[in-house]
Order: sequence, then structure tokens, then C-alpha cells
Amino acid sequence: MKLYQVVFEDILRRKKRVLYATLGVVIATMTVVGILTIAQAGQARIVAQLEKYGANLSVSPATQSLSTGLGDLTMGSVTLGDTYIQQDKLPQIRQITDGQIRQALNLDREGDIATIAPQLLVQGTVKGTSVILVGVDPNQEQNIKTWWQVEKGSYFDGTAQAVVGSTAADLLKLNVGDSVPLTNNSSVTVAGILGPTGSSDDLQIFVPLPVLQQAFDKVGLISTIDIRALCSACPVETIADAINKDVSGVKAVAVKQIAATEMGMLDKIQKLMLALAGVTLVVGAFGVVNTLMTSINQRIKDIGIMRAVGASRNQIIKAFVYEAIVIGIAGGILGYLAGTLLAYAIGPLIFEGTTISFVPLYLPISIALALAIAIVSTLYPAYHATKIRVADSFRSV
Repeated sequence: MKLYQVVFEDILRRKKRVLYATLGVVIATMTVVGILTIAQAGQARIVAQLEKYGANLSVSPATQSLSTGLGDLTMGSVTLGDTYIQQDKLPQIRQITDGQIRQALNLDREGDIATIAPQLLVQGTVKGTSVILVGVDPNQEQNIKTWWQVEKGSYFDGTAQAVVGSTAADLLKLNVGDSVPLTNNSSVTVAGILGPTGSSDDLQIFVPLPVLQQAFDKVGLISTIDIRALCSACPVETIADAINKDVSGVKAVAVKQIAATEMGMLDKIQKLMLALAGVTLVVGAFGVVNTLMTSINQRIKDIGIMRAVGASRNQIIKAFVYEAIVIGIAGGILGYLAGTLLAYAIGPLIFEGTTISFVPLYLPISIALALAIAIVSTLYPAYHATKIRVADSFRSV
């Protein structure tokens, strides 16, 4: 009979002992898999939420505020610099943005990559009430503001149309089909009314950019540019620096404070959870060692007989390693399943609204980790077993 067959039969004969050892490995791997699964789901949720924040780069006119006064007497401040951006700078900003993304991500893709949405903000009067009119590129604006939902009517499908924020529509008593005067000589028709967004969009009226530029004699001028780089790995700080360096009269700012804060918080939580998992691994390893040491004391007679019939110390160590492999594989598989179920149970409590899913990649990691725990935990008991003398084993009979 071969050595592995002897070990397998011994495992079947001592199921309870092997079960206890396997349980220690299962608890250790379950904790690690559960933490990794929850952390990945949490990170995916944060990335998805960041996609909904819209622009991650904002370009505005480069203006300076200069205080005026004499001595200690302050007379207020004046703004220096253009208050609009020349629209003909958009192609240059597009070239810089897409070029930086291609370079950072090694892309060969042609065509536009980033979403670039220019805006023109103008103070207007509708039904005797002051309101902000916003000129937009309808397609680009919708790509930036993915949370927009048209509650009544439809989105832009013509040039002389407007989409109205929910609060503005309520206060101004505007409905789909109503005419909104921009100036004495021009007006637009309400095509749709947006659902509440909880932002300043609720208070504004949006019209196609060329229409607003023509109505207020601001052809070729825009107020701000929102840029969405469309990927969490895009180098928005580098893009902002390049725009500030190469494009005169504008100031580009990376909007990453929210992302940095949430990702930093996730990183701290993940490190804390991994530290707890490390403690669990150590406890699980001690449990395996204790179980195997108890097993050795119960098997002194068997080990002595193996030595008496010619088994070498190397073969005895192999016998324990074979047993550890069985414990590790079983513990790894069960630990992966238990860890995923644990993530399903407590993941939504840690990250509200998080969707947990199986991560097949963690199965081989779980098995490898379980094997490492089982084998390392077996080394000392196996070494101790090789020190048992045949005479000592027969005294225990």
C-alpha cells in the first residue's frame, strides 16, 4: 500500500480530528475572502458613484481679484481678465485632453475620447423673474450629466427649444409647449422639464448654445467648460496642468476631492479589515497546530509501528504533509464559499447599497492561502513526530 493511501484511510478513520483542523483553516480563509469581496464591491460602488458626479475637470476663464484701496482704507475689489472663454479654444483643449489620455492609457483609438461640454451662462428675465439661462451642447451635456431624467416632454430635438429645471418650471409656471422669451427678438419653446436633481440645474433653463449666443450677442463666447475623462485612471491632474500651460486665458481645475476622500476612506477600512484578517489567520494556524499536536499524542503507537517496519523520518513528514494538503484544499474551497456568503450578509451593512457578487479569482487564492496555512502549521507537529522513538511508542500501548 502506498503512503498516500495510508494517509487517506487514516483521514477517513479520524474524521472528527480532520474536521476540527479543517474548520480552523476555513475560518481563516473565510475572513480573508469575505474582506476582499466586500472591499472590491465597495470600490466598484465608489467608482460607479464617481461616474455619476459628471465632470472631473472644470475649465473657467483665468481671472484675478484685485483689492482696491488706499492705506488701511479698503474700497472693494475689481476682477481682472476676460470673463468669457473664446470658443475657438475648444479644439485645442480637445487635442490636449485626448492626447494626454491616449498617452497615459497607451490608446491607438482615433476620434474623440473625452466628453467636453461648453456652457454659456446668461442672466435673463422670464415672466418678470430673474433666471439663469444656460447655453449647452445638448449631446455633450447629456453625456456629462448622466443623472438627468426628463420628467415631462422630451429632450432637445430641435434648435429653438429649451429644457427647464424642475424648480424653475414650478416657480415660473412653465409647461411643455410654452414659449420662453430670451430677448425681445427671440424665444424658445419648452421641449421638456427635468426631474429634480438636487443641484443648481433645478433652477436653470437650458437652451442650445448657438441660440443663446445669437440672442445675447455673444457669438464665439462661452463661460465654462466641463470635461469628463470617462475613466477612473485618466490623468486629470496632468490634463489640467497641460491646459493651464498651453492654453492662454483659461484656468483648468481637476475635480477629484470627492474621489480622493472616498477612496482614502475605503483604503483605510480595507487595511483595518485586512489587519483583522491577519489576526484570524494566526489564530487559525494555531488551531491547526494544536489539533495536529493532539493527533500526534493519539497516534504515538501508529507512528512507532511505522518506524518499526522501516518508515523513514522523511516518509513520516510526507504523511503529515499529505494530510495537510487534504485539509488545505477542503478548507480553501469551503472558506471561499463561506467568505462569499459572509460578504453577502455583511457587505450591504458596511457599504449601503453595495451589490455583492462571486469573484472566481478569489477561489485559487483561497485554496493557495489555505494550503499555506495547513502546510506551515503542519511542519512543527511533523518534525515533533519524527522524534518519537519506537520504544516510547510501545510504552504507550
